Amino acid sequence: MKILLVEDDTIAVNLLTQVLSSHNYNVNAAADGETALQLAETYDYDLIVLDVLIPKLDGISLCRKLRSSGCKMPILLLTALDSSSNLVEGLEAGADDYVVKPFNLEELIARIRALLRRGKASLSSTILTWEKLQVNPDTTEVTYAEKVLHLTPKEYNLLELFLRNPRRIFSRSAILDRIWSAGEFPQEEAVTAHIKGLRHKLKGAGMTVDLVETVYGLGYRLKSLPEDIENPKAARETAETAKSQESLSAESSAPGQELNNEERRLKVLNVVAEIRGKLKANFLEKVAVFDRATAQIKTGTLEGELRQEAQAEAHKLVGSLGTLGLPKGSEAARNIEHLLDAENVLKPGNAQKIEEFLHLLKQIFDRPPEPESDLFTAVAQQRRMLIVDDDNLQSEQLKIAASGSGFEIEVANSPQAARSAIYQQPPDAILLDLTFSKVQENGITLLAEIRSEKPDIPVMVFSANNQLSDRIEVARLGASGFLHKSIPPADILKAVNQVLDQTDCAEAKVMVVDDDVHLLAALKMILQPWGFQVTTLDEPEKFWEVLETICPDLLILDVQMPGYSGIELCLAVRNDLRWSKLPILFLTAHSESEIVRQMFVAGADDYVNKPIVEPELIARILNRLERIQLRHRLAQTQR
Repeated sequence: MKILLVEDDTIAVNLLTQVLSSHNYNVNAAADGETALQLAETYDYDLIVLDVLIPKLDGISLCRKLRSSGCKMPILLLTALDSSSNLVEGLEAGADDYVVKPFNLEELIARIRALLRRGKASLSSTILTWEKLQVNPDTTEVTYAEKVLHLTPKEYNLLELFLRNPRRIFSRSAILDRIWSAGEFPQEEAVTAHIKGLRHKLKGAGMTVDLVETVYGLGYRLKSLPEDIENPKAARETAETAKSQESLSAESSAPGQELNNEERRLKVLNVVAEIRGKLKANFLEKVAVFDRATAQIKTGTLEGELRQEAQAEAHKLVGSLGTLGLPKGSEAARNIEHLLDAENVLKPGNAQKIEEFLHLLKQIFDRPPEPESDLFTAVAQQRRMLIVDDDNLQSEQLKIAASGSGFEIEVANSPQAARSAIYQQPPDAILLDLTFSKVQENGITLLAEIRSEKPDIPVMVFSANNQLSDRIEVARLGASGFLHKSIPPADILKAVNQVLDQTDCAEAKVMVVDDDVHLLAALKMILQPWGFQVTTLDEPEKFWEVLETICPDLLILDVQMPGYSGIELCLAVRNDLRWSKLPILFLTAHSESEIVRQMFVAGADDYVNKPIVEPELIARILNRLERIQLRHRLAQTQR
């Protein structure tokens, strides 16, 4: 798929281009709004990733212009302006989603994938087939006669292009435009070479007929199979289906390409290390700008042009340092940016504050890089977790699982030892068992004490017991979650991580309706550690009664259920003015275009395919709740 990246920070452009390319996206970059507008009007893009503060035409204005001209492609905003008014302004201008700088690379990729999926939501995502060849656009796996083919990214994109457009002839220049990004300048012979390579690999897999047909003087197209020629009606139906899917491409890197996930991860880390070095080398130039600005602030003669230049450099550092795994540097740069605001800059003491943050920035560059995991998880630094449990085997398993995960583990074998550890150095999170074999005191007493004296420390209870009375008491005392000890250690750590990372949206009430009780239990386990108040229902007949009792902030419905389907329940909700704006998310194992169409006609806001991918589900829920909260805040400010 083809992405237009609009960003004037060369460090960010370099990093994002290489990260997106490693995920098999073709990236064009523009450094200002006017150039981006020309590119968007000239070429077909599947997505625009748009920085808000860019020269000539700012991101918000560019977004408005694109939407007013009828542009429907998804737009993802990148912004270091995290105030509600700025975010609301971006959404109201037509943006589909936003990411606040400094952002996490995995979150950015996840949001891009979600937007690209949403853009093709009305179309099916069926397996593409030709003779014994099968291409799965969702997993991007390519097989011939059940044998996996290892294709390069360009070969994969060529194959999918022809399969999605079986009756269309592509010239070599048209293929260059579709498959290669604007930053690449290959000759048309490159197309011939890659098609030759694709043909060679298909032949090596056992294909006896050339899949790609050369149309002399015109270009290339997918060769018709004999049954298509014998059955014109089937051929027409195939062509119509392909035409409806013509705008789609693979959304993620193909397993059949040269890089697997771990190799891609290492490649990104190498890129990040290289860019960190370049940023450090260029940092002295930025320091000179800040030094000139602070010198003029001290004399009260700061020129407007120099202030704007220094503030722009600080703004770029906010995103660059955070994305490169230097969150403390990013925060220092953000403070400098705020101090350079026109209304703040000449206040007494500001020059000294800027110098202090600048000194911190210099120290950041002199330190060794922070853990590589900062680039791929939401954890900015190593976190301390206190495990209160006398089960030594369980604790050791958690320690092993925590190795390299960003957690520093400390173990207390009794409530008294836990009190001492908390007093000496309060941890970031506590994992508390409810029973101890050698002391009479139970974990409930300690939980009540911690919640009273250290309410800012999240406490996750984990226990081998599964009594409802324990769960109710733990919830009443304000624990952040309840986990059963049978859960794998890695999942326990993940749940603690999620509690530490939860956002303001995480106090929302979520109601889930599905006839699969096992799925409901799994969803509850996924959502509760984020702080959601989760209500599950496996009897659709009781839906309305529970809905009016719970008054949820978000509703999750399964499509197919006995008695009443999710689509019927959605229609009933949308027919009631009290619930007409309630966010509704569907769960479905169906990707057929007709089912998807029915969901959205009934009033769905979004949907998630089964089997559920936890990060995607959480991202979609948070995204939907954030939008509702922003609109509420906007409404309040306009009263």
